[in-house]
Amino acid sequence: MTDAPRRGIRSIRARVTAGALLVVALALGAGAVGTVAIIGQLLLSGVEASVAQDLDSIGERIDHGPFDVGDLDGDVLVRVQGGRPAANDDDAEELPVVPEDAVQRVVVDGDAYLAASDETDAGMLTVARPIAHVDEATATASLVLAVAVPVLLVVIGAVVWVVASRALAPVERMRRQVDDIDGSGLDRRVDPGRDDELGALAATMNRMLDRIEHAQKTQRRFVSDASHELRSPLATIRQHAELAVAHPSATSVEEVGRVVRDEGMRMQELVEGLLLLARLDEGAQAPRAPVDIDDIALAEVRRLRGMGVEVDGHGIGPGRVTGAETLLSGAVRNLVDNAARHASRLVTVRVRTAQPWVLVEVEDDGSGVPENQRERVFERFARLDDARARDEGGSGLGLAIVREVARAHGGDVTVTSGEHGGARFVLRLPAAVAG
Repeated sequence: MTDAPRRGIRSIRARVTAGALLVVALALGAGAVGTVAIIGQLLLSGVEASVAQDLDSIGERIDHGPFDVGDLDGDVLVRVQGGRPAANDDDAEELPVVPEDAVQRVVVDGDAYLAASDETDAGMLTVARPIAHVDEATATASLVLAVAVPVLLVVIGAVVWVVASRALAPVERMRRQVDDIDGSGLDRRVDPGRDDELGALAATMNRMLDRIEHAQKTQRRFVSDASHELRSPLATIRQHAELAVAHPSATSVEEVGRVVRDEGMRMQELVEGLLLLARLDEGAQAPRAPVDIDDIALAEVRRLRGMGVEVDGHGIGPGRVTGAETLLSGAVRNLVDNAARHASRLVTVRVRTAQPWVLVEVEDDGSGVPENQRERVFERFARLDDARARDEGGSGLGLAIVREVARAHGGDVTVTSGEHGGARFVLRLPAAVAG
């Protein structure tokens, strides 16, 4: 119940609207105060100019001949003090003398005036003009702005709110879409909507969902593969153990130990292969450095010969790639072990550089791989109908690991027919850049 109010208070839309209104309110407030001040100053400046002009013109008329100030307009208060006192209005008689060369604000009978004084032949002349209209104008302007500014703020706030709402609507849509995605619906994606920053955000979220979905599929595949393939060796161990318990004379400790050892090694090989495939599926990057693939191939040739396998390694030439030496060594070993298991007599290993690739070819003289099965042999735990089905000693993961390692290094592996009728596996890896 508390999430919705808290989300409303902290919403970007509310913060944007509040921030915009604060800035606009400060600007409009300062502008309104400045406008009223400028209007008042301009009007006062006009009155001051009129007072100065009246003072000059009336003074000249007094100095140049007889002049009755009582004939002047009553809006202008005129008073002469000194030799020939005179005034054009009863209020004018109350005008004080203002210092010369100055215009001052005076109050006469409760009304405000701007007054100025100057010495003439008839005496001290004081002229004043009312400024009530100035006060009225500034008051009116203040009232208008006091009403207009809040109304304008309300309008601006509404516009900003609507614009922010429309701008953030795709965010709310994406939020709802992402909120509906759970572990069973990772194949769903966010609608980018449009080609802008929010569209880029949606695309980024979709790539993140791709990675999460891929990781989940990898985990499920690992669990499925492990549960399926580990069932057989566990069942074999259990059967021999139950036989030894039920009929001790039907078997021996050595026989049970041999079965447990062989099946345990098989389980270890399966688990290690599955873990390696899981790491490759997740895109794990091992440290990479220049690797001489020909040295790896020569080491495998010596190992097979030590096992009594006839190997032709004359085709091994220089070949350098950039990658993880441990993974590449394992891939080459899987290829040669696969060839050794299926060879009738001879295994051939070649390494050559054909820019921009380094090619590792491993060939046997066995029965080969039918053309319609050449992709299946790289699947995990794939079983063929012929002699290349998984035999004793093979986990069914070797060739799948070779392909994943190759692709992790930017290459691939394929199988074709060899010169002696068997299978030729070609591991293709990007050649290392010189220097």
